[in-house]
Amino acid sequence: MAAVRTSPHSYTRRRPEVEAGCSRTGPCEADGSGKYNLESDVSVSGLSSGSYMASQFHIAQSKRVIGAGLFAGGPYYCAQGSMMTATNACMKLPTSINVASLKSQTQSYANSLLVDPLSNLANSRVFIFSGTRDSVVVPGVVKKQEEYYTSYITSPGAIKTVYDVPAEHGMPTDYYGGGCGLTNLEYINNCNYNGAYEALNHIYGNLQKPSSGAALTGQLILFDQSEFFKLALPSTYGMDTAGYIYVPSSCQSGAKCRLHIVFHGCLQAREKLSDKYARNTGYNQVADLNNFIILYPQAKSNLSNPNGCWDWWGFSSLSYANKNGYQMTGVERMMLRTLGLY
Repeated sequence: MAAVRTSPHSYTRRRPEVEAGCSRTGPCEADGSGKYNLESDVSVSGLSSGSYMASQFHIAQSKRVIGAGLFAGGPYYCAQGSMMTATNACMKLPTSINVASLKSQTQSYANSLLVDPLSNLANSRVFIFSGTRDSVVVPGVVKKQEEYYTSYITSPGAIKTVYDVPAEHGMPTDYYGGGCGLTNLEYINNCNYNGAYEALNHIYGNLQKPSSGAALTGQLILFDQSEFFKLALPSTYGMDTAGYIYVPSSCQSGAKCRLHIVFHGCLQAREKLSDKYARNTGYNQVADLNNFIILYPQAKSNLSNPNGCWDWWGFSSLSYANKNGYQMTGVERMMLRTLGLY
């Protein structure tokens, strides 16, 4: 059952059946079509395991995904299907990461049509952030992500890196969170730095920057994720039964808007933080001023994934990093539904 946020402090339940023609990932437009007026191109971003997932989704769906904002994560396919590699090399030991090997696997996937043609990446725009005090995913690992993308993105200035903010591991904001250089249980850091804006502005350019903690005009909506997983319950694949989507009032009223998908990090999903990540990381304020719809899919813990991370090492499937991955296909369906194509 979906639920709609009607005030800053409470949800009201929508009836289980969905009005004819309406998208389950958002409210109907005035004409009842259930389709937002969205550009066909999409962008993604994520923190930590969400950064790895955002990169996976970008590489796999580069025909549609035009850019990525990557906070505190390493290169695509870094873990190579191994949890041991994920928790060691891909978090702490950058000298153990062989980017040439990762590129070889990427090319193999492309040859098998398991990711979109790599030539699509040439004009992508990528924003990469690593805090100088990050002790969870060390800066050297993040710089391997830059090395990986530099192999594919050829446009001058298309890759922007930020390595000089004294931030611990977390999503940097300019109004919410713990001390910038300290760890906290939410992994959201008040760094006087609007990471959401900086990432989106690099991808799209010429965006209006919101004032710190600006009041919101749209709706944060809790939607049903279950229908996007066909073979088993979402929890089988480390996914929650519900996710969030933020829809500015302008997009509800039919304005031309763009879709951005945000992947939280480990220990930040709905089961741990409720809507704190979706509400307090700055994306929604950027969305209000610049006509973005923000989709926040939600992972969930299970026996193979006790911290509710996104699958970037293979706990749900050996195909976790390509188009056949269960989480990847589920999020693809969410994306296409929001675009009115599924």
